[in-house]
Amino acid sequence: MTKGILGRKVGTTQIFQDDGTVVPVTVLEVGPCHVLQVKTVERDGYEAVQLGFLDKPRRLASRSERGQVAAISSKRSKRLAAGGVEAPAKPGCEPKRFVRELRGATDAEVGAEVTAESLEGIEAVDVTGINKGRGFAGVMKRHNFSGQRASHGVKKCHRHAGGTSMATYPGRTFKGQKMSGRYGGKQMTVRNLKVSRVDAESNLLLVRGAVPGPNGGFVVVRETNKVG
Repeated sequence: MTKGILGRKVGTTQIFQDDGTVVPVTVLEVGPCHVLQVKTVERDGYEAVQLGFLDKPRRLASRSERGQVAAISSKRSKRLAAGGVEAPAKPGCEPKRFVRELRGATDAEVGAEVTAESLEGIEAVDVTGINKGRGFAGVMKRHNFSGQRASHGVKKCHRHAGGTSMATYPGRTFKGQKMSGRYGGKQMTVRNLKVSRVDAESNLLLVRGAVPGPNGGFVVVRETNKVG
């Protein structure tokens, strides 16, 4: 069964355990999320549950986003109904800002609400988010190169990469060579973060360790499948 939830990063802090040790944690606001759609093998070819987090004003939502949560009459829907095709159930909630699918079987129904309480008893989670974008960066910042010498013989190129190519043979630069370029702004997953505390009343989840992305960035939290 799929155990996961959507949320956003609040920030970092520290808590004290019963024995007095300090634990650095990241605070996540998880849920409440609405179940927008349940994918089945018979209808869609795979099993998944589609969740939506954080209401979006209808005046800002597109027609497709409004049709995701409520039935909207159209020529296509009328044609399918006339042909005997049953329309999928709609949750009847507000459009959502952040929508993601979680693969796997589930017993949730369309329109149901998923809260932080569903994470009770889970010891570790995988958190997926978009890490901080740092723009165009050089090799020292992007790949941790040591740079050139800061002594005689190096003139105004202390942070350069150095040689990047081969000799006469093969006379080219190999694919995948570490160079300067766009750094960050990509999806990444931090696995096996230990759950320190679950506050179901405030919809907060405290995990031990760092979570990708800036404060306020959206994240996907899943029960980890990593052993050990």
